[in-house]
This record gives sequence, C-alpha cells and structure tokens, in this order.
Amino acid sequence: MTSPVAGDPAEPSPPPSPGRAGRNLPAAIASGVVLGALVIVSLVWVKWLFAVLTAVALVIALHELTTAFAARGIRVARTPVYATTLIGMAAAYVWGTEALLVCMGAGVVAVILWRIRRGTDGYLRDVSASIFLLGYVALMAGFAMLMLAADNGAWRIVVFILLTIGNDIGGYATGVLFGRHPIAPQISPKKSWEGFAGSLVVQCLIGVAAFVWIFQAPWWQGLVMGAVLTVTATAGDFAESAIKRDLGVKDMGTFLPGHGGIMDRLDSLVINAFAAWALFTLFLGPT
Repeated sequence: MTSPVAGDPAEPSPPPSPGRAGRNLPAAIASGVVLGALVIVSLVWVKWLFAVLTAVALVIALHELTTAFAARGIRVARTPVYATTLIGMAAAYVWGTEALLVCMGAGVVAVILWRIRRGTDGYLRDVSASIFLLGYVALMAGFAMLMLAADNGAWRIVVFILLTIGNDIGGYATGVLFGRHPIAPQISPKKSWEGFAGSLVVQCLIGVAAFVWIFQAPWWQGLVMGAVLTVTATAGDFAESAIKRDLGVKDMGTFLPGHGGIMDRLDSLVINAFAAWALFTLFLGPT
C-alpha cells in the first residue's frame, strides 16, 4: 500500500485547533467586541435601549433553553415564561422591586395553570422546569433592570458587566498559563483553582478602581464587590455547565461564533445580576 502524500484528497487537513481552552479565540474575541460595542452604544445613547437589547438577548436565550429541554422530553410552558420575563423586566425598570415580585408571583401561578391543559403526564417535571427558568432567567433579568433604573444606572450596568468580563479574562489567562488543579473536573474540567485566583485578582482590581473613580465610594466596597462577584460568576459558570451536561449538549446554541449560544455568554451574568444589585443597593443605595 502506498503512503498518502500531502494534498491527497483521502487525507483531509485537520480542522484548526480551538486552543487549550476549547474556544475559537479569534471568533470569540470578535463576537465579544461586537456585543460590547452594542452595550456601550445603548447605555451612552439612551439607557433604556439597553433594556431592549437585553430583552432580545433573553428571548433568544430562552429559546435555546426551551429547545434543549424539549430534546430531553421537557415541555416548558413557553408563553407564561416568555411573557413573565419581558413584563417583569419592564415592571422592574418602571416601578421597582415590588412590581418585579408581583410579576414573578403571577408568572408562577400562570405556569401552574397553563401546563394543566396538556394533562397530568410529566406535569411536575414540566412545571418545575418552567419555574426554574423564571428564577434563572426572568428574575435575574429583573435585578439587572433594577440596577439600570437607578440615577447612575448606566454606570452600575457598566461596572457589573466589567466585573463579569474580568472574571472571564482573569480565569482564562491564568487558567491557560498555570491551570493545574481543577475545581470540579466532573462538571467543568477546564476551570482550575489557579484560574479562580486570577479571576479574583482581576475582579478586585476592577472593583476597587470602579468604586473609587466612578462612584467616589470607599475602596473596600469595590474590593468586597469584586470578591463576591468572583464567587457568583464562577458559580454561574458551573451551574450552566451542570445544566448542559445534564441535557447532553456542548453548547446551548450557535448564535455567537466562538462562544456558542447566547445563554453560553449569559451564564455568569444571570447569577451576578442579583449579587451586583444587592451590593450596589447596600453600598450606594437603591437610586
């Protein structure tokens, strides 16, 4: 048998390696730059446009999640989940915390009643999954809108996003260079303690700088916020990884080149939204 030679059509070239972190880095960077530009433009121009941009992203994210659930036989009550997410965001932005809680409660009731139409087979499974999405997506989006509604809401959102990005950058860089000890290899084998340490350092630096220079607040408040959001962002990453492993999917979608689906980029943000809102409210006040 003759050995194949270079260019032999029987021996196709291997696809380009995504790198040690498992990403197509150039595509990921390009997608991140485009998303960042959209966020900045929306916040600088008219801040409620950020709410519109967020609503579009969340509708796509919910579609990704409900589609992945359906592949495993889980039928989400789409109409009340989608409606609660969008109405809850608007209510939080315009009327505040109490309105958000009313929408969430009404959403739970609507899910319970809506699903009855399909009978009792799988009822508890479907209702549980639907209410999970209300808490995981709709409620967290509401907290982001509460931040945005503050007088300095645009800056709160910028710092909230910068801290989340800082977690990814710090963890990615130190994890690729020095990562040796996985935190939870059965869930996300690429996330290491070394990467977590890098995230913590970057987050704390961003937090201190933001609180001192943007909010004219004590430096230690930024330190606390950076440290807390490192933990919650990492927890959000692990939660998303656990969901995907349970559903048997690598990515939630293919909407963002180099990143996967929208939900693959929102994993840290959805968990961080509550923590950021709580700490901003504690340190800077609700408005």
